[in-house]
Amino acid sequence: MAKVTGLSGNEIFCLALKNYSAGEIVVGNSVNSMGFLGGIGAGLKNMLGGEITQVTAAIHEGRANAFERMRKEAAQHGASGVAGVSSELRSFSGSTEFLFVGSCVHARDASSRFFTTAGDAQELYCHMDAGYEPIQHAFGNIAYSMGVGGGIMGSLKTLVRGEISEYSNIFNTTRHKALERLVSQAKADGANAVVGIRTTILPWMGTHEMLMAGTASRHGALPASADSNPVTSDLTGEELWAMTSLGYAPVKLLMSTSIYSLGVVGGFMAAFKSFTKGEISDLTTLIHDAREIAIARLKDEADELGAEEVVGVKTYIAEIGSGLVEFMAIGTAVKKMPGFSVKSAGLPAQAISRDKDTWIDGDFGFSLDRSGSS
Repeated sequence: MAKVTGLSGNEIFCLALKNYSAGEIVVGNSVNSMGFLGGIGAGLKNMLGGEITQVTAAIHEGRANAFERMRKEAAQHGASGVAGVSSELRSFSGSTEFLFVGSCVHARDASSRFFTTAGDAQELYCHMDAGYEPIQHAFGNIAYSMGVGGGIMGSLKTLVRGEISEYSNIFNTTRHKALERLVSQAKADGANAVVGIRTTILPWMGTHEMLMAGTASRHGALPASADSNPVTSDLTGEELWAMTSLGYAPVKLLMSTSIYSLGVVGGFMAAFKSFTKGEISDLTTLIHDAREIAIARLKDEADELGAEEVVGVKTYIAEIGSGLVEFMAIGTAVKKMPGFSVKSAGLPAQAISRDKDTWIDGDFGFSLDRSGSS
């Protein structure tokens, strides 16, 4: 009987190199509602800013139920694992559907341990070749709001230029809570590392949910301390493989956010200058200062951890209100450790080639091609 899989040809090739074959697509879902009382409670806490625990709990429960149903469906297919696990959150008719989708994989060795991964099969190949044995798709989340209280305090400081510490603290605290919960789940699963972490921020019921998902794994060369405090990394599979080949191991995924205000005077000046040609010096300085502070915080934390480098640093900037700018920096702290090496001399082309979508929308005349080529 034919199998229907979500894995691409490149992914199937990579699986074969590790003695796995592709299996059926598996799906798990859960349709939930916050309920009347939960909505009232969330509304009250929404006024205070920060985490809204009722919403966090509701989303986590919905995701956990959907994930477990996907696992059970994979077990019914006799799978050795599920690769390329993805999670979605969809709202309709006043309810929310939590959805997990992945593709079964089957090992030639029947005694292999069942696993699930957050990355696709190409990333799985890179992780396994770098010595990271997958255990479980793990996630940590938090639902949060800036809140009325935070807004009032912050608005007072928008009269002057500089960092709005209330906003910066809320963003930094909530994002690190999501990472802490991800690590806690990985530790409970017996992992000493979480690799391939991806971060998503989604609006939900008037709040925002930050979701961090990765593959809880074990690496035999990590120190015993990693059993109680697993290392974390958001490097891609190829990047992690490359750093491992050089003898580096991840220490921790670092994040830093700074919220800056241009101030009323600066805002008026910048607005006036926008009518004329030339550099807007106020905005130039503002963005430069915010960037420097966020990156400096990454460096300080890396130094405290004894890391040698922070690699794969990505920076994001967004205007979150009149005269307010958020700047976020995120990267993985690494250092050289004994026993870190790769199993293969090089990665096969199939492990690094990006698959293309081949569906063409004839009505609108464009191609949904991830490569961006026409």
